[in-house]
Amino acid sequence: MKKNIYVVGAVIIQNDQILCAQRGPGRTLANKWEFPGGKVEEGETPQQALKREIQEEMKCKIEIGEQVEDTTYEYDFGIVHLTTFYCKLLEGQPILTEHVAIKWMNKEDLMSLDWAPADLPAVEEIASTKD
Repeated sequence: MKKNIYVVGAVIIQNDQILCAQRGPGRTLANKWEFPGGKVEEGETPQQALKREIQEEMKCKIEIGEQVEDTTYEYDFGIVHLTTFYCKLLEGQPILTEHVAIKWMNKEDLMSLDWAPADLPAVEEIASTKD
């Protein structure tokens, strides 16, 4: 039986652009794009995990808004349960520590990137929303 992996992703919006992060080579889902975030630790709410992960990964503080999407995707290594939230930067600018690249993109251009499959439903939801 595959293990369940609970993760969170931050859809960080600044100046009407969305932060996208590219996974590094040699990692699971190498070179795929994703919303930054990470695993929910035992005893954490998804929001607490997301604040911690963004602080650790990108050295920023965020404010978490409404949920974008809740997706379950079965990979060969496990079943990923990804919850994404709209966020805004409160302090700092994203710094690369875990990813090889980041891009700020307009929502209509998001589908041009090669996204990790679990992130795609959130990307599609964001791209289809009207302002």
